[in-house]
Amino acid sequence: MLEKVINIYFYYISKLKQKTSFKIACFFVLKLLENLVKCVRIVLLIKMQRRYTMSFFEKLKNGLSKTKNSFDEKMNNIFSTFRKVDEELLDELEEVLIMSDIGMDTSVKIIENLRLRIKKEKIEDSENVKQALREEISKILDIDNKELKLQTKPSVILVVGVNGVGKTTSIGKIANRLKKDGKKVILAAADTFRAAAVEQLDIWAKRANCEIVKKDEGSDPASVVFDAIKVAKEENADILICDTAGRLHNKKYLMDELYKIQKVIEKELPQADKEVLLVLDATTGQNAIAQVKAFKETAPITGLVLTKLDGTAKGGVVIGIVNENKIPVKFIGVGEQIEDMEIFNSEDFAKAII
Repeated sequence: MLEKVINIYFYYISKLKQKTSFKIACFFVLKLLENLVKCVRIVLLIKMQRRYTMSFFEKLKNGLSKTKNSFDEKMNNIFSTFRKVDEELLDELEEVLIMSDIGMDTSVKIIENLRLRIKKEKIEDSENVKQALREEISKILDIDNKELKLQTKPSVILVVGVNGVGKTTSIGKIANRLKKDGKKVILAAADTFRAAAVEQLDIWAKRANCEIVKKDEGSDPASVVFDAIKVAKEENADILICDTAGRLHNKKYLMDELYKIQKVIEKELPQADKEVLLVLDATTGQNAIAQVKAFKETAPITGLVLTKLDGTAKGGVVIGIVNENKIPVKFIGVGEQIEDMEIFNSEDFAKAII
């Protein structure tokens, strides 16, 4: 198609070079412009198709490039130094894992499991060691309850996290995924503390083509959720997603507001399926572990949403978080577009970083 349009384009160029009347010249100029527009549209369409057909693994690999480069550099140095698989090599690998924000306890566990496999399977070359390491990491990440449990109508997703982790953006992307799955989704703008938070969620609601329930800045967040539940019932919505104020885990009054919101949900929808998703910014590294610990004390966290992986070499921190807390990663942000929120796959994650 593109080749045909280009051929027509050159045909009109050749005609313009010939001696023609003014009217005929204008006709050819218009035709030329029409074909230029067609060319541009075709090129843009091809680019869009490539973007949308990019697999989750390709997006994940691109997003985790900094983490992978950090791992690769350290591991290549190790394997170039050691000629055989021995205890000294395993000690070096353990150090790499610890330095990659995976955490001491988790790194020791991974290497201990790797040591047993090497002995049992008689692994002797570096590629097989790497493959076994990937599989051990995947086992840690592949825990139960990784699927969203949203069987009732309505079901509720409560989204929590500290300021600046990409919480509101994640809500928009998750809502978009659920809409594409044929679900009727309503958003509750219960972050009434941060300036422009309601407006930001409103923009994402429009992008995802979802209804939003909102009040003025400074309103009681629990009352927003109460109103949203009422709307969800009246409109027979499938899923209600509640935004909450980005709260520091050491600010008691903000954590108390989160408790109030949960009480409203429990009272108004006692039989509903509920997911509480904690959004974590991968660039914060070990600080993310402290956030998980603090939020677990206030809310029954059912899953993690990992964001901003493309901006950090600290993506390994999620391995330690999952191992220590037994909370599954349910979504992972792999880009800036509304479609760039994917269901987490432990095998792909392990392959993307090692």
